[in-house]
Amino acid sequence: MIRCLAIDDEPLALQQLVAYISKVPFLELAAQCQSAVEARAYLENNTVDAIFCDINMPDLNGMDFVKSLAAPPLVVFTTAYSEYAVEGFRVNAVDYLLKPFGLQDFQRAANRLRERLDDASANPVGPVSSNNPDVLFLKTDYRIVKVSIPDIRYVEAMSEYLKIWLENQQKPIITLLSMKKMEERLPDYFMRIHRSYIINLDKIQEVNKNRIIMDADTYLPIGDMYKDAFQAYLDTKFLGK
Repeated sequence: MIRCLAIDDEPLALQQLVAYISKVPFLELAAQCQSAVEARAYLENNTVDAIFCDINMPDLNGMDFVKSLAAPPLVVFTTAYSEYAVEGFRVNAVDYLLKPFGLQDFQRAANRLRERLDDASANPVGPVSSNNPDVLFLKTDYRIVKVSIPDIRYVEAMSEYLKIWLENQQKPIITLLSMKKMEERLPDYFMRIHRSYIINLDKIQEVNKNRIIMDADTYLPIGDMYKDAFQAYLDTKFLGK
């Protein structure tokens, strides 16, 4: 199933979009939003495979919204204004639906989404090493980005995806990858402390009971099955009575 986010500030247009998604067997509606601001807030804590997004919306238009995402999912733009088509394809949109569009047009766009995702699945890119052991490459959306391993603060699992949080970057890199593969690739100064977290031990600021404090805003829990290993690490570094 392809998890979709539907975005349109017009209630009737959004209702139609949701109805069309329900008619395509391989699409699943994850959420519907009436603004790009609402959609951005949703994507901060959730992942989707694709978004159907109107362009002309108040506060933040759909084009700028997609450009603002660190790792945007696949995008199909919907709009009543044909002049956006060229710009839409510049941001690697899968398709562009000109309102009013029917179910047949929508089905065509959905099929293109499926083809794009099938191509990505057939050619997966995991954490690929370079000659430099402190560097790896990760696939995010349809880009491959270079990551300096010492800059990784922690890795967060999110369904089938990982969020890679880096030093001095507010937004994580989001990549389709398992925790196990990432854990196998990272050097020994990384440790898994929870089912959902791998941390860079060099980035710890404080340990407070069952939480690891990475910075003033980031408190990560220590899972029960990882406590003994983490305590053993602390014992090797502890200085004092």
